Amino acid sequence: MAQTLVEKILAAHRIAGEAVPGRELAIRIDQTLTQDATGTMAYLQFESMGLDRVKADLAVSYVDHNTIQVGFENADDHAYLKSVAQRYGIVFSRPGNGICHQLHLERFGRPGATLLGSDSHTPTGGGIGMLAIGAGGIDVAVAMGGGPFYLTYPKVTLVRLTGRLPPGVSAKDLILRVLAEYGTNGNVGRVLEYGGPGVATLGVPARATVTNMGAELGVTTSVFPSDEVTRAFLRAQGREGDWTAWAADEGAVYDRVLEVDLGGLEPLAACPHSPGNIATVASLAGRRVNQVLIGSCTNSSYRDLKTVALMLRGKKVHPDVEVGVAPGSRQVVEMLAREGLLTDLVLAGVRILENACGFCIGNHMSPGTDAVSLRTSNRNFEGRSGTRSAQVYLVSPETAAAAALTGVFTDARTLALAEPVAEPEAFARDDSLFLFRETAGRGVPGAAIVRGPNIGTVPSGKPLPERLDGVAAIKVGDKITTDHIMPAGARLKYRSNVPQYAKYVFEPVDAAFFANASANRDAGLHNVIVAGESYGQGSSREHAAMCPMYLGVRAVVAKSIERIHLANLINFGIVPFAFADPADYEGVAQGDRLAVEGLRAAVAGDGRAVVRNLTRGTEFAVAVALTDRQRTLLLNGGLLAAVACGAVC
Repeated sequence: MAQTLVEKILAAHRIAGEAVPGRELAIRIDQTLTQDATGTMAYLQFESMGLDRVKADLAVSYVDHNTIQVGFENADDHAYLKSVAQRYGIVFSRPGNGICHQLHLERFGRPGATLLGSDSHTPTGGGIGMLAIGAGGIDVAVAMGGGPFYLTYPKVTLVRLTGRLPPGVSAKDLILRVLAEYGTNGNVGRVLEYGGPGVATLGVPARATVTNMGAELGVTTSVFPSDEVTRAFLRAQGREGDWTAWAADEGAVYDRVLEVDLGGLEPLAACPHSPGNIATVASLAGRRVNQVLIGSCTNSSYRDLKTVALMLRGKKVHPDVEVGVAPGSRQVVEMLAREGLLTDLVLAGVRILENACGFCIGNHMSPGTDAVSLRTSNRNFEGRSGTRSAQVYLVSPETAAAAALTGVFTDARTLALAEPVAEPEAFARDDSLFLFRETAGRGVPGAAIVRGPNIGTVPSGKPLPERLDGVAAIKVGDKITTDHIMPAGARLKYRSNVPQYAKYVFEPVDAAFFANASANRDAGLHNVIVAGESYGQGSSREHAAMCPMYLGVRAVVAKSIERIHLANLINFGIVPFAFADPADYEGVAQGDRLAVEGLRAAVAGDGRAVVRNLTRGTEFAVAVALTDRQRTLLLNGGLLAAVACGAVC
């Protein structure tokens, strides 16, 4: 029977489960990656498992998020990550080496392999033909130890590409077009597979832009075939031996098909405050712009930044616009420098930023009050930039460069290069900031692990109670992101210290949440989160489940919950209930006393329960669909608690 590309890779890695959409499947993971914002806790969890080394084919620890070192916390975390990597056989990417997804694509990605990363933009690897999936750190820790990764067997959508991108239009406009079609929610349990004759016209960096930002759709991942374009990219990286061909069979059947003519695309923008709020740049033309930031794991490749440099060559950025460029890796920096392109950027008035995540996560370059900021990154959630009142738009590098020159939204087709930037025959290669490659998979037994005062311990959950006796500690609306739950930016430096980081749970939404939830917990009451549609969008940050667990949250009741966050909630013993009737959301208020009789029995059974609102004298039905494995985790208080008591291995 003809198979899709997704079906082929899953079949090659299947450990257990059925190849039936909606059923749980266990797969083998070939490679793992972590970054420092999520990696410290992932490695603390790995340590707690008592293993002597990593058992995945390759594990890489990147430092790219918290490279701003104000105070001791980030530097101490980097030292911990470095020492853990040496001890357990993990490749360590030093600060300054670059952004994890760009680096992994360049130096480690392998077509047909599986990659699990503790970052929601791990699907970037799909640009090279990998099945690359973002997950919580604890799932990555299990995979590093050789354990399987569990996912819902997906439905597959084919995005069939024809034609060729016109000048001034790029891969960012393609993924914005797909977001306009499918939105940011309602896509759980689905994978996007790209095919058609138009695929051959897109280089690997373009494909990686598409798969990277596919994370904003809420799909499990996105993937392109591995073809001669992929082979040429790996050859230029000195890694042609890693290439294999992977493609769907002729006649493969898909759940949906979206036809996209690349030649018919135009410059697009994601408007505030959602990657799915799409408008044409033409409709925004002439609006003032205060800031332009180019980079992030979405658009920081050699191709993207050379395009920007050539568009700015011999010109000056508009005097009213602040412009910054953050390359994705040292390789990109070196190649731009060798070709004089960094000079072009500097002479144009651009600030050269560190090759790190930086502005994308609100760690620096926050815009001014009410400023309009055009960015080539992948998320524009309210306040993520560090400035709540800022209006952040997501655009292509070409559109960003056009605005940098004119000071207003400008159709990049009017300033486009005559010829697109070609992929080089050979990339610059210097792997000296990748440490411990010689001991990868083996480690150095007995090597000392460095633990600064901010390195905490891993909190473990308690068994699920027989009865939920709680309070609606907070009620939030639709599309609440993990940035709303656990703020990034300056707060991320507490990621290794759960008691400290927990003080900022829901800080952007309700600054009193920590005090109220702590009081409820100390009074012996359970905390319940009430939410609307698409709760837990965005980052894979498992702290958005771990810190609420620490504060006594035992259940979330929402209209819907996004994939990674739902898995994280289960991993930390929080029951992810859904309203049986979404209209019941209106009948619950923050502060209401809520009770569920027979909570354990409900989770152990069919997942159906009745919530009594003791404050209002009403009740409503909720439900959660669970596998046997997930039931075990919840009943024991989460994954680590289940492992500790021998319930799972």
